[in-house]
Amino acid sequence: MDILSDAVSAIRTGSPGSGLFIRHAPWGRDYPVVPGAGFHVVLEGSCWLRPRDGDAIALGVGDVVFMPRGAEHVLADDPATPVTEVARPGEPREIAGPGRRSVLLCGAYALDRRHPHPMLDGLPEFVHLPARLGRHPSLRSAVDLLAAELSEPRGGTDAVLPSLLDVLLLYILRAWFEEEGADATSTGWIAAFRDVSVAHALRAIHAAPGRAWTVEQLAAEAGVSRATLARRFAATIGEAPLSYVTRWRMILAAKRLRDSGESIAVVAGRVGYGSEFAFAKAFKREFGVAPGRYRKDSENPELIAV
Repeated sequence: MDILSDAVSAIRTGSPGSGLFIRHAPWGRDYPVVPGAGFHVVLEGSCWLRPRDGDAIALGVGDVVFMPRGAEHVLADDPATPVTEVARPGEPREIAGPGRRSVLLCGAYALDRRHPHPMLDGLPEFVHLPARLGRHPSLRSAVDLLAAELSEPRGGTDAVLPSLLDVLLLYILRAWFEEEGADATSTGWIAAFRDVSVAHALRAIHAAPGRAWTVEQLAAEAGVSRATLARRFAATIGEAPLSYVTRWRMILAAKRLRDSGESIAVVAGRVGYGSEFAFAKAFKREFGVAPGRYRKDSENPELIAV
């Protein structure tokens, strides 16, 4: 099972949005916090990303920045330039000015932040992927295709963009895990993927989330003892194997409640619960609301500005 694809698919909601914007120095663009994830790619020129807390990050041509939790920040031509605008739908694509020109590709993904997958929740506030010759060619190709579609919309652009944005999200995450995975001292989910026994157990859970798993069964799948799996799982994933089983079931259940017309009883059965009552109790413990309320609340998702 492809755990990265599973995790992203399970928490994605609605349709992604993107746009090109062109500014001439001096400019400062404020990005308020959004209930999802966002990204920026510098296509021409340069700029600075100023987090609410911490040091400014210099961005050059080809650099990609991903905000997995939609953190508030400012983009500006210079660290000292004050904010001159706030990112919102319908604003001008280009604003003229006396200084150097910068072109950026910006976008946002709607994610269910009420119960995020821990693999994505463990990412830093700002994932910076500097442009390096020969690194992550698939990511660069996806950026080029997106930029071309947005620069010169043609027949089919409206259908192509959502798919390209979904591809871009996976390529960004893949690039980050590859970068961090090269460090033998990395911890968390990167270490989990390197640990063959933990990786086998995770794949087994994702392949059959509705199975009545025991630690002994997962250890057999992983080819290690019960105690070894429990220790390695906790050291990398940060929770016990059966706790992750419950977490993953609830994430899958939430997706079905959002995206399907299945009854709560059917959703309960699909994620391994023998009764609707037991499922509703477990769901409310994880999400803080009953399944029916969660489904109703999901009918009116918050809009995300690009």
